[in-house]
Amino acid sequence: MRTSWRNASLLASAVAVLALTTACGQEGGGTQAVGQNVGATAPAGGAGSAGYGTQAGDAKDEASPPAEVEPAGKLAVTENAELGKVLTDGAGLTLYRFDDDTAEPPKSNCDGDCAKAWPPVPADDATAGAGIDKAMLGEVTRTDGTKQLTIGGWPAYRYAKDTEPGDVEGQAVGGKWYALAPDGKKAKLSDLPGLSVRKDPELGDVIVDHNGMTVYRFLKDKAWPKPVSACKGACLDKWPVVPPVAAGDTKGVQKKGLMGFTRPDGVKQQTVNCWPVYTFSGDKSPGDTNGQGVGGTWYAVAPDGKPVGAPKK
Repeated sequence: MRTSWRNASLLASAVAVLALTTACGQEGGGTQAVGQNVGATAPAGGAGSAGYGTQAGDAKDEASPPAEVEPAGKLAVTENAELGKVLTDGAGLTLYRFDDDTAEPPKSNCDGDCAKAWPPVPADDATAGAGIDKAMLGEVTRTDGTKQLTIGGWPAYRYAKDTEPGDVEGQAVGGKWYALAPDGKKAKLSDLPGLSVRKDPELGDVIVDHNGMTVYRFLKDKAWPKPVSACKGACLDKWPVVPPVAAGDTKGVQKKGLMGFTRPDGVKQQTVNCWPVYTFSGDKSPGDTNGQGVGGTWYAVAPDGKPVGAPKK
């Protein structure tokens, strides 16, 4: 029985490699087969930095948040040019939600260093201002015993790098943090697909993610015979991976090689034409292309998966 199991395992591995090889041809050639897409939800743990915008620690380390926590006060609805209606606290600071948390039932998965970068909003004195249904406000007990404010079931946080009222520096950090809308959903001005195409005045047609943020390729990556990302460790703090999206959740993007793969760190990443794709932490607003040409190795992605403006070999 032991020998049979080993043979079966080797056979299954060979079949998996063959399937991936068939799906991912070399750029400009190879097979026309389309790989199977991996679901729309990224796994817990973030993109190389626990998904909370700091390199230190682990998002699930249990430790007390900073001792001095500002009260929430009277919540308000603020209009943001890129995000539409955004929830703010009594001081005008943006409130955020974390994709690794849950709303049903409410649960926070941001502790330790994560809670230093993203201070939980206390529930004690929070009240609903104009345009906010007070039924949306609730609370959840954190691992340290404190009560955290929830909006529509989602635990609410501030971002340490937001220093002025109206700042939204935390939007889309790590591909997991998003400003809160008054109903607890992610604040966004328009409903974009997981991946779509935007016409940039300088670069032409480029792929953007569901937040309208430009999608990039790293020239040191590989697509053949299977996707391989050369961006690891600190690199992922600057270039968060794009999590897998369903093929039906795209518009204008070539379907060939449109698939997800699992990185060695266990995180699932999207590919376009089998090339791993990323966003850039230096892009602050939808339509920004600050990552274009960085280091001579990072370029926006065209609808067919090719790097826009990259030097030809």
